[in-house]
Amino acid sequence: MGALAVSRESGLVDGGLWFRVEESSAVSAVRRAAQEVGAEVGLDENRLGGLAIVATELASNLVKHADEGRLLVRPVRSADVAGVELVAIDAGPGMSDLTRFARDGHSTAGTLGIGLGAIARQAGWLDMSSVEGRGTVTVAQVWPGPTPTGPAAAAISRPMSGEEACGDGYAMRTVDGSRQVLVCDGLGHGPLAAAATTAVVQAFRAAPAGPPAAVIEHVHRSVRHTRGAAVAVAQLDEGQVRYAGLGNIAGFLVDGTSRRGLVSLPGIAGHQRRAVREFSYPAAPDAVLAMHSDGVVDRWRLEDYPGLRDRSAQVIAATLLRDAGVRRDDACVLVARAGR
Repeated sequence: MGALAVSRESGLVDGGLWFRVEESSAVSAVRRAAQEVGAEVGLDENRLGGLAIVATELASNLVKHADEGRLLVRPVRSADVAGVELVAIDAGPGMSDLTRFARDGHSTAGTLGIGLGAIARQAGWLDMSSVEGRGTVTVAQVWPGPTPTGPAAAAISRPMSGEEACGDGYAMRTVDGSRQVLVCDGLGHGPLAAAATTAVVQAFRAAPAGPPAAVIEHVHRSVRHTRGAAVAVAQLDEGQVRYAGLGNIAGFLVDGTSRRGLVSLPGIAGHQRRAVREFSYPAAPDAVLAMHSDGVVDRWRLEDYPGLRDRSAQVIAATLLRDAGVRRDDACVLVARAGR
């Protein structure tokens, strides 16, 4: 990616933009992008001012304190309400005591040290995870009014280095009271892969109510005009997860320190497939479902990150993307709570 201090690492991704944030010149670019997204979703002047503070402080913290800082600006929606989400990710040095670092007046760079406190006051919702030596993930949201209840599932994706379009995607929906989530990986990279993923997401959202295997069958029939995609769908019911997949989407259920892999069958939605099979797995109320494309290696363990399991789905997904995602491929991670 060259020696630029800031770059828009992608075009539209999850409705947002990735930035590389390593020098002070990046801060204003991130702030402008956040305000543009805020204006598009209808934030008033007061909320836009608060959003500008959040964006400035998050980007400034990456410049002052972090290694390999990245920041995603994207819209978020809950029912008919839209807000702005900022996801700041870095690879070090990390913090041992987030409560102490969040107090006004604390600084490790000789500055006034009000960044995290200002973010917490202006954001409608804030969650963080940090491990010394590994880095910090911060997710902040600004809404036009009261903050909606946090989602039980969240996802994050990014394109491979050098690409504008991302061929990996995700979607979520509620069917007859059950939550269904999808992760897909359009064949190859670039615009054609992104087009395949867009078609998969549209087909998933339009699919008739039914279990994951039936949804996969509908998607398969609906995307034959594309180059095809690897696809997996999970349904989270009380006490169990139902799962069906075609191709190389990885799925795992994490319960305590155990991690169970979920079965996907060989195939390409839209082109080649065997009979789609669905598998059911018992899931404790506090189990975590993680699904990701093959741009994320599967050697991660949540227990390597103290306290991460108790953080929001957004923070868990962003942490796994940072540490297990590979730059030579598109990458997508979705995390859901089984019991919510």
